[in-house]
Amino acid sequence: MAGSELTNVKAPRVKAARRLTKRAFRDQDRKFLAEGPQAVREALKLDDVVVELFTTAEAELRHGDLISEATLKGAPVQRASGEVMAELAQTVTPQGLVAVCRFVHTPLEEAVTDGARLVAMLAHVRDPGNAGTVMRTADAAGADSVVFTDASVDPYNGKCVRASAGSLFHLPVAIGSPVAQAVRRLKDSGLRVLAADGAGKHTLDDVDLSGPTAWVFGNEAWGLPEDILALTDDVVRVPIYGQAESLNLATAAAVCLYASARAQRNG
Repeated sequence: MAGSELTNVKAPRVKAARRLTKRAFRDQDRKFLAEGPQAVREALKLDDVVVELFTTAEAELRHGDLISEATLKGAPVQRASGEVMAELAQTVTPQGLVAVCRFVHTPLEEAVTDGARLVAMLAHVRDPGNAGTVMRTADAAGADSVVFTDASVDPYNGKCVRASAGSLFHLPVAIGSPVAQAVRRLKDSGLRVLAADGAGKHTLDDVDLSGPTAWVFGNEAWGLPEDILALTDDVVRVPIYGQAESLNLATAAAVCLYASARAQRNG
C-alpha cells in the first residue's frame, strides 16, 4: 500500500511532479500528469507507462483496485495529504489520484499506416479542452489515430488529458509534424483528406464518406487558412439547418467523424 503520508509540498518528488504542469519540463523529462481515476485506470492498462502514483487516503480506500494494479506493475504509490494533492492537481476539486506517466505518442509513420480507415488531424488547434474532446470522439468513432500538427496544443496539457477521458491511452497519437508532411503521409497511406470548414462548397450530405478518410480540423477562432485548404482533397462543411451561426470545433468534429464512421459501416 501507499505507506506513510507525504505532507511536505516542497518535497523533491512533489516538486518533480509539479514541474510537469509546464510544457518545457514535460518535454525535457518526457513525462506528464494524468489526473483522476478514469485517466489513471486507462494509463495502467499500458505497460511501463505509469511511473508513480499519488493518492489521498480517501481515494486509496475508494479506488483500491487502482492502487493494487499500480503496485502490481511496479509503480511506487505515495499517499499524499490534501495540501500535497492540491499542489499536484490541476482541477478545482481534485479526485485524489494523480499519476506521473511516460509519454505515449508514436511517430507519424506508425500512427498513420496503410489500411487506416479514419484519422483525425488537428491543425493549429489551440484549446486543450477541444483537442482532448476530439481525441475522445475519435476514439469513440473507431478512428485509427489522431495527428497533432506542430502548431497545435500539447496533447499532454493537463486539461487536454482530462478532456480525452482516457482516450489518449487508447489511440495512436502523433505530435509535432508540419501540416504538409502530415497531409502527405495521410495521402500516401490511401486516405482521402477532407478539410472541415464552414466555407466549404460541399456539405456532409453531398460527399461519399464510405472510403478511407482523414478529417482536418482547424483553429477555433479562424478555422483553416487557404494554404492548408489547398493541401486537402476537398473542403466540407457541416450543414446548418437552424439559425445558429456555426458549431464549435469539438461538436463539428464529432459530427464529421461519426458521419464517416457510419458511412464506412453501412458502405
